[in-house]
Amino acid sequence: MTRVLITGFAPFGGERVNPSWQAASLVAAEPPTGLSVAAAELPCVFGESLDALRDAVRATAPDLVLCLGQAGGRPGVTVERVGINMDDARIPDNAGRQPIDEPVVPDGPAAYFSTLPVKACVAAMREAGVPAAVSNTAGTFVCNHVAYGLGHLVATQFPHVRGGFAHVPWAPEQVPDGQAPSLPPATVAHGLRALLATAARTPADHDLKVTEGATH
Repeated sequence: MTRVLITGFAPFGGERVNPSWQAASLVAAEPPTGLSVAAAELPCVFGESLDALRDAVRATAPDLVLCLGQAGGRPGVTVERVGINMDDARIPDNAGRQPIDEPVVPDGPAAYFSTLPVKACVAAMREAGVPAAVSNTAGTFVCNHVAYGLGHLVATQFPHVRGGFAHVPWAPEQVPDGQAPSLPPATVAHGLRALLATAARTPADHDLKVTEGATH
């Protein structure tokens, strides 16, 4: 049985919920067949989030790690291709920290690519009826901090682990006026189960050869 760690964030920016943690909890409560899934909530704080992630990886000894974050305004689940070595916070994190143009890891490489088959994961979610796309930017807030930090952990401390990051849209309760895209966490969780099942059986170097690029 493949062991999976899935993480989501605590609410931030004045929100009462974070759909990344809502969806992660649902997946852990009802995992895909053949997968054992543990969930961990990460603080939306630079530095502390990576400490919590490292502790969760050590505690659960996963084969696969999927970290989730909220991307308000995106219409579907977006699987991140890359995390960059840059913290540039437009708003403070939950501890009031607001780094500007600071590296996630001093002297670390410029970027880490996901070791999940991002295009196959997107295709699996679409087949499950959940809107999804490949994303080439995880931003420069705590989500990217964790996306890059996970890549660094895999490269330097846990080479047997494969991992990646995905963003989820707002939950409907966060946009009661309906003026922005949203997805119910249960729908997101349904797509994530398909993502994880596909990732578990598909090495990154066997990803689909299909166009998922962008012109800007």
